Amino acid sequence: MPNKEFTVTEETKGNRIDKFLSEQEPEWSRSQVQTWLKDGHILVNDEQVKTNYKVKEADEVVVTIPDVQELEIVAEDLDLEIVYEDADVLVVNKPRGMVVHPAPGHTSGTLVNGLMHHCTDLSGINGVARPGIVHRIDKDTSGLLMVAKNDMAHESLVDQLVKKTVTRKYIALVHGHIAHDKGTIDAPITRDTRDRQSMAVGDKGKHAVTHFRVLERFQDYTLVECRLETGRTHQIRVHMKYIGFPLVGDPKYGPKKTLDIGGQALHAAVIGFDHPRTGEYMEFERPIPETFQEVLETIKKDN
Repeated sequence: MPNKEFTVTEETKGNRIDKFLSEQEPEWSRSQVQTWLKDGHILVNDEQVKTNYKVKEADEVVVTIPDVQELEIVAEDLDLEIVYEDADVLVVNKPRGMVVHPAPGHTSGTLVNGLMHHCTDLSGINGVARPGIVHRIDKDTSGLLMVAKNDMAHESLVDQLVKKTVTRKYIALVHGHIAHDKGTIDAPITRDTRDRQSMAVGDKGKHAVTHFRVLERFQDYTLVECRLETGRTHQIRVHMKYIGFPLVGDPKYGPKKTLDIGGQALHAAVIGFDHPRTGEYMEFERPIPETFQEVLETIKKDN
C-alpha cells in the first residue's frame, strides 16, 4: 500500500483534515478521506485523529492508500449491440441507462458483465473490475465505446487517447439558442469544491478542450455535435453549462426546469481510431437512439 505525505503550511492551516486532503489531491473525495480516517489509514504526527480534526501549521500528514478491493464479476448474457469485433478490439453501442463497469452499488447489469459473457479474451491492464475498458461514458449517455481484447490493443488504444488521435464525436441537445455555427471551449476541469460528486471549470483543473458545431436550431434548444480533444469526466456536460447552454435533461448540470427524459440528451455517435495491429484507421457511427429522436420530434412539433 503506497504512502503519500503532506506538510500543513500557514496557508492551509485551520481546515478540516478531509477538506485539506481533498484540496491536495482533487481525485480524493471528502467522503473517501473520512472513510480512510475511520479505518486508520491516515495519521497526523504519527497519531490517528477524528474526522473533524482541523490541521495545524507544520502538521505531518501521512496517508496510506489502501489497495483497491476488486469485485468478483459475474458474466451475464446481456443484449449488447456489437458494432465491430476482431481478435484485438471490439466496438459496442452502449444503451442509455447502462453502467460501464462494476462498482459498489452496481455489481451486475454493467457493460463489463455483458462483455465477460460475450468473450473471455479481454485485456487485463485495468484490473479485474474493468477488463478491456480503455475509456468510458456516463450511465445515461448512450453510444460507441472501443474495447481492448488483449494487452497489446489496450496499450495502443490508451496511447492514442493520450496523443489525442482518437475521433470522438457526440450529439447533444442543449438549452438555449446558440448563435455561432461553431466554436471551441478551452477551459480546465476540476472537482467542484461545493459538491465533490460534480465537476466544474476551475483554474487548477486539468486541460480540457471541446469543439462544437451547430446541427439544428429550435426555438428554445440547439442540437450540436461536440468533438472531444480531451476526455475529462463529464467534459461535454460541464463545458456546455459553462458557456450557458446546459444539456437537456441533465440531472446534475442542467437547469431545474428541463425536459424530463431520464437523463442528459447526449449520444456518443462516432468513434475512430488506428487499429492496434494493422495501423489502419477505422471509424464507426451510430445514430441517436429512438428515445432521443422522439424528444427531437416533440420539439419540432412545438416550433
